[in-house]
Amino acid sequence: MTRRHRNQPGREVSVESDSGADPKAREGGAPLGRLLWEWRERALLTQEQLAERAGLNVRTVRRLETDQGVRTQNATLRGLVTALGLSPAEQEVLRAAARGAPPADGDGESTAPRPAASVPRQLPAAPPVFTGRAVELTDLEGRRDPNAVVVITIAGMAGVGKTALAVHAAHRMAPDYPDGQLFLDLHGHTEGVRSVEPSDALDRLLRALGVAGGRIPPDLDDRAALYRSELAGRRMLVLLENAGSERQVLPLLPGSPGCMVLITGRRRLAGLDQTHTLLLDVLPPRDAVELFRRSVGERRLLDEPAELLDRVVEACGLLPLAIRIAAARLGAHPSWRVRDLVERLRDHQRLAELEAGHRTVLAALDLSYHQLTPDLQRVYHLCGLHPGADFDTAAIAALTHTRPPEAARLADRLIDDHLLQEPAPRRFRFHDLVRTHAMATAAREMDEADRRAALTRLFDQYCHTASVAMHLAYPYEYERRPAVPPPVLSDPHAPGDPVQAAGWLDAELANLLAVAHHAADHDSAPHLLHLSSTLDRHLRTRGRYVDAERLHSRSLDAARGAGDRRGEVAALTKRGPIRRLLGRYEQAMADFTQAVTVAREIGDRSGEMEALTGAGHVLNSTSRYGQAAERFGEALEIARGVGDKDGELEALTGLGWSRFGQGRDATEQFEHGLEIARARRHRITELHALRGLGHAYRRQGRLEEAARCYRRALGIAHEIGNPHGQLSALVALGHVHRLRARPQEAADNYRRVFALAREIDDRNYQYEALQGLGRVRCSTGDPGHALDLHRRALDLVSELGQLVDQARAHDGLAHAHHALHQDAQARRHWRQALDILVHLGVDHTEDEEAGAEAIRARLGDRVQD
Repeated sequence: MTRRHRNQPGREVSVESDSGADPKAREGGAPLGRLLWEWRERALLTQEQLAERAGLNVRTVRRLETDQGVRTQNATLRGLVTALGLSPAEQEVLRAAARGAPPADGDGESTAPRPAASVPRQLPAAPPVFTGRAVELTDLEGRRDPNAVVVITIAGMAGVGKTALAVHAAHRMAPDYPDGQLFLDLHGHTEGVRSVEPSDALDRLLRALGVAGGRIPPDLDDRAALYRSELAGRRMLVLLENAGSERQVLPLLPGSPGCMVLITGRRRLAGLDQTHTLLLDVLPPRDAVELFRRSVGERRLLDEPAELLDRVVEACGLLPLAIRIAAARLGAHPSWRVRDLVERLRDHQRLAELEAGHRTVLAALDLSYHQLTPDLQRVYHLCGLHPGADFDTAAIAALTHTRPPEAARLADRLIDDHLLQEPAPRRFRFHDLVRTHAMATAAREMDEADRRAALTRLFDQYCHTASVAMHLAYPYEYERRPAVPPPVLSDPHAPGDPVQAAGWLDAELANLLAVAHHAADHDSAPHLLHLSSTLDRHLRTRGRYVDAERLHSRSLDAARGAGDRRGEVAALTKRGPIRRLLGRYEQAMADFTQAVTVAREIGDRSGEMEALTGAGHVLNSTSRYGQAAERFGEALEIARGVGDKDGELEALTGLGWSRFGQGRDATEQFEHGLEIARARRHRITELHALRGLGHAYRRQGRLEEAARCYRRALGIAHEIGNPHGQLSALVALGHVHRLRARPQEAADNYRRVFALAREIDDRNYQYEALQGLGRVRCSTGDPGHALDLHRRALDLVSELGQLVDQARAHDGLAHAHHALHQDAQARRHWRQALDILVHLGVDHTEDEEAGAEAIRARLGDRVQD
């Protein structure tokens, strides 16, 4: 049946603190706390259950798992070995970890399953010419503390060198943080670029830590909790650039010892607790002159008087940014002497009207700007209009209406003048003050029509390349996406295959969203509507549900504002599935209902079909299978009428799951759906059709054929990197093994499901693993453990609100109580299960033994045996 994939807050697992132990002693082996947590998770035990089975206090287990210096006596270790069922090799690993040393023999590796840790190295390149700041560097490095979370704010005026200091210091301290370094520009003071919201910042940081998109919850507090959990036990350095406020930063702070956070910003963040603030002033004159010398080159300055060098840096206000720009200007004019540079700087400084502190930077920028050729001035203006934080050569070419090679040449010249930065090959960005200057000169020296024409070219090019990339990465559903608009230019670096297309979409997604929101803010509905419809599948695949809902909501507002009723239907049918995936079923159904109404009023048959299909999925998710089947039947009729094969495919598979929920055979629906999916190369729906066909065969007792379908579905899921597809296939294979009396194979599958479901935080499949393993435990003579597992399963689905699965869990509990000769408890749970199924009008569930007829038989006979 259709599953609800609801993201929940990450677990707060605090592991590996070095307090109370010598850090060097543990380098050769796994830390005790992490080992215990992994083995307990593998055994599917809570901390309370492990404590009870090991004969320990639960507080002892908690302290052991967080490495809080608990002495592990032999009796404690024996209890843990028994409770966890450790092999002899694992017992040796445990004892070695308890000693704080690697195993006495062997290679020192844990035999417990270890999650693959992502080690990000995101620091920008260290500044090539870094001068001075010795006192500040000593202060920063002296703040390191492995037993605390260290948070340092580097504050000061724009251009004073905050980022250069932070990046330089971060590179020096990186070896002390072997678990990785994170970097994020929050754009708190970047004119023309939206500051990064805390929720979006957490999304980016979590993805950098290797968290799958589907595991990232939508709520800010839940994201912050998951982020803290991911950092727990890691020694990481986090560099947050250009912070605007405490509100922006607070959710991004780690919660456990061993991490350092460096924050740069223009003001103190006094509202952050336990934060050291380093107020960065201008350079001392001696260091300022040294920076100028190194930036220009000693040979060029051999005959220049020292007093003139002093006057240059004074004219630059001793600000590193202004000094570098002035040095670049001198280097671009071989005939100039330092005296010429001083005079020009002072002329431009007198003309500047910016506040003190910025005035010297503006003077240096004005000097550089007025020395540019007209074509470079135009490039400088136009790049300042880009709504994203960084951009590539194709974007520059679209803005300037040139070919990409020429755009790259022009960008290189701006880089030489220190007016543009290149943090990665073919990707460019401005310093905040430089961007502000570029925007100001563009507003002053370009007319509105030219600026609007440049942005239109840019947006047209983004829409074109996004469409091409989507067709390559997602060849199915192309008929539902907008037509590919003509290109503005020929881009030699445009994606040419599915892998390149997916990479381009990932690299440019922030810019594409920025373009869409800029279009929404400036009444450019066509670009917004195009990107909303085009990017929908990629946003869903990457788990960017919050971004998708925001985009589709703005698209809906724009369509209504423009009186575009087809656009209104498209936005509603795109937003509805996102809300369903977020578990907001009532809102999703409201979107689909409204879309059906509007589509029928304007005769939009395709839009009506999509809305009916979406409504069917919501009804399946809430166990209203009869109503769902009606919606899918209507959608199927429309799809066949208009010749929409993708629509027919989705309606067929949805109808198949509805029929399963009603206890009816769905072989025909899934066989036909599989045929269409293969013809359309629609891999995701091929996976779903194979899983559905496997269910049909399983119901008919054709277990080997069912297993083949599930194995093929699992192969596709691995191939396309779809974790939910992997989970569904593994669960189904576990059920087949159980039905074929292969308890060990079934248990292995369920454990794999539980591990992957915890990794992506899918609570529905955690339930499936617990429920399946409970069945296995009960059938192999361990009803006590089965009882624990089914109780946890019931807790999960009660929280998720999945009534049919609650009935399955009650049935599992009843079987376990019956095996323990607790007949009154068994009868109570069977009665609860039957009441749920009767209330829903459901006769069958995914557990063959949990159908209404089987439960009635047990209530009438089996409990009394």
